[in-house]
Amino acid sequence: MKKKYLKSLDSIEKWVQKNVENAEDLKAAFALIRSKIADFNELVPEKDPEQLPPPLEISDDPQAIALYADGGCRGNPGPGAFAFVIQEHGGEILAEGMEFESHTTNNKMELSGALKGLHELLDVLASKGREPLLTKVKVVTDSKYVVEGMKTWVQGWKARGWKKADNKVPENIDLWQALDRIRENFMLVEWMWVRGHDGHPQNEYCDRKANELMDDRSHS
Repeated sequence: MKKKYLKSLDSIEKWVQKNVENAEDLKAAFALIRSKIADFNELVPEKDPEQLPPPLEISDDPQAIALYADGGCRGNPGPGAFAFVIQEHGGEILAEGMEFESHTTNNKMELSGALKGLHELLDVLASKGREPLLTKVKVVTDSKYVVEGMKTWVQGWKARGWKKADNKVPENIDLWQALDRIRENFMLVEWMWVRGHDGHPQNEYCDRKANELMDDRSHS
C-alpha cells in the first residue's frame, strides 16, 4: 500500500512542480504527507497475496505441473505485456513473472508468455531435483494461435524447412522456433486452450497482471 500511494504522490508532485508557481514552497507539505503515509502503512497490514485455487487441469495427476500464460498489447502493434504463473497439483505457486515491451503485437506476447514460462519451469524443476523429460506439464492459454501452432502448425513448418504451405516464412518464426526448442525438454507437455475472460481463475490472474503492467508503464 505504501508503494502504491507514494507512487501516486510522486506523480502529483511532479505535476505541481511543472504547473504551479512557487512550487518550492510546497516541498514541506509533500514531505509531511509522505511521513503520514508511512505511519499509516505501519498501522494497516498489507493484504495477503492473492490465493489461486488448485489447477483444475491437473486435478487427476498429483505429479503434474500447470503453466498458465496470457499476453496482449494495446494498438496491435503497440505497447504490450505478458504474464505467467506456474502451479503444482495442490495449488502452490512455484513461479510467476511478467514482462513489458514498448512495441509488440498480441501474438508475440501470447507466444512470449508461454516461452518465458517454460524457461522458468526448467529452473523450478532443477531446484526440486525433478527431471523435465519425466514431468507432465500442461500449458494453458486462451490463445488458439499458440495452441494450434504448437499442436499442429509447427510440425508442418519444420517438415518444409520452416516454411508455410505457400512457401512463405511463418510470422514470429523466432518465437516459434524458440518454443519448439524448449519443448524438446518436456516430452510430456500438453497444450490446452481455455476461453478468455470467462472466469477461469488462473487465466484471469495472468490477464490482470499483464494489464496492470501495461497500466504501470503507460503512466511512468
